[in-house]
Formats: sequence, structure tokens, C-alpha cells
Amino acid sequence: MIPKPDPLADLPWLGVGLLYNASLHRFIETDLDSVDFVAIMPDIFRTDRGPGSRPRFLPLETIPQVLDRFAAKRPVIAHSVGLSIGTAAFFDTEYVAEIAAWQSRYNFPWHSEHVSFFRLPGAEGGERHTALALPVPYDDETLELIAERVIAIRRAVPVPFLLENNVYFTDIPEQAMTEPEFLNALTAETGCGLLLDLHNLYANGRNHGFDCDAFLDQLDLSRVVEVHLAGGNEMEGIYTDSHYGPCPEDVWAMLRTVVPRAGNLRAITFEFDDDYCNDLGTSGIRAELDRARSVLSALR
Repeated sequence: MIPKPDPLADLPWLGVGLLYNASLHRFIETDLDSVDFVAIMPDIFRTDRGPGSRPRFLPLETIPQVLDRFAAKRPVIAHSVGLSIGTAAFFDTEYVAEIAAWQSRYNFPWHSEHVSFFRLPGAEGGERHTALALPVPYDDETLELIAERVIAIRRAVPVPFLLENNVYFTDIPEQAMTEPEFLNALTAETGCGLLLDLHNLYANGRNHGFDCDAFLDQLDLSRVVEVHLAGGNEMEGIYTDSHYGPCPEDVWAMLRTVVPRAGNLRAITFEFDDDYCNDLGTSGIRAELDRARSVLSALR
């Protein structure tokens, strides 16, 4: 039997880019030469009136013009935050259809979501939100649930789909699999790729006392298409993934480990909190982007 080609291998090289927020708007407009692509969260550009509403998704008034300007100059990729793919009670096919419509408009080469959940069924058919992305249990039942949804997403949106490792602040005891084992099984079963958030990994290792290098040794890095970099800070003794502060040196060290081993790596994306963008300023943002490029040029 002739093996099927891996769609990840045909993805274009994008380079180093930024996850858009309002504070980065001016930087992207004036310093576009330092940005190879722009990642967007469609969720922040629209109002979601809830499942079953007609129409459900309403674009914010000025957003289409902003995104159209970016898309005319640089590749755009989508990083969603609202699907809640790990919610056992329901799967939001309306949300997936909206992502497909965005892909048709902006032609992004891939899109991504988090391996987590935050939406729960509420009273009288409504929903409750946890206000925090929660980790899923790493077991066979959850693997089957998410795998079925990933396959449905891949059918609905005609570009590769990536899942991001989640940050978590409480452990689920007696897991059937480790997180790398779960992610490896998920990618093998569904053909999806990984968005490897190295700062999420760093935060989890720091808060829960595990070896991040061992995690990377166990993970199938050939499935990594995109890497996220960010900073964080401590709050009440817990290190948070706040996207604030400089990217820690340990995260840069992990990037140097990953780059030569991730054969399908196509992009490195920085995530900055709005306030930290202002603290960094143009020169600081450029310095972070340039440092990532130096890692790529030395190791690819």
C-alpha cells in the first residue's frame, strides 16, 4: 500500500510573526518589515451571540478592513480560543463552520485550537463558562472523543488543523497517559499537527516540578508546525502564562532544542500582553523577533 502524503510536509514556510492584539496594531502597520506573518484570534474580532442564534456571529464594525489590510501584505493564520474541544457534553459545529468561512476569506494555510475545555452545559439549555481553559483527562475515552472532533474539523476546514498543549494549574490524579503520550496518540490517530507552546510547557514544568526536556524527548516533534513563545509572571506563588515580561531563558533553550528536531516546523509566533507591548516598545518587540530569527538561522 502506498502511504498517504503528510499534508504538514507541504505547508509553506512562514517564519517569525506575532499574535495580533490591539496594542500591536501600530507596530504591524509601521514595522511590517520585521513581521513575516500575522496570527489572529477570530474570536476577538466578532461578537458571538451563542449557539442557535441567527445570525450567531457578528463582525465588529471596523475589523474586516483591518484584517484585509494585513492579509494583503502578509500571510494570516488563525488561532482560535472559543471551541472548547474537550467539552464532553457538546461539539460546536456552528463554530467550526465559522472557522471554515474565515479560512475561505483569508486563505490561512492552517488553523489551531487548544487541547482544553471551558464551556459547560448550563440551566435550560444554556452554557456556563469556567473563565479558564481547563485540562482534559489523558485517557482513552477522552482521546476517542477529541479524535472524532478533530476528524470532523479536518473535513469541514480544508487546511491542516493544529492542537496546542494547554497550561494548567491543578493536576488530574492517576492519569492513564502522560501528556506527550496523549498528544502523540491524538496526532497519530487523526493526522493533525501540533502547536507547541513552549511557555505553556515551561509554566507547567515550573508549577508542577517536571522536566521539560524529558517532555520534549517523549513528544513526537515531527508533528510540530508552529511554536509559541511568551513571557509570564508569578502570582500568589503560581507562575502564570500571562504573556507579560520577557521570554524566559529556559524557553529560549527549549526553542534551541526543538528547532533542529521539528522537521515540519513552519512558524514561530510571539504572544504579548497588551500592556507588555507598551512596556517593550518598538525596539523591544523587534529584539525578540530578531532573537528568534537568529535561532532559526543557526539551527535550521
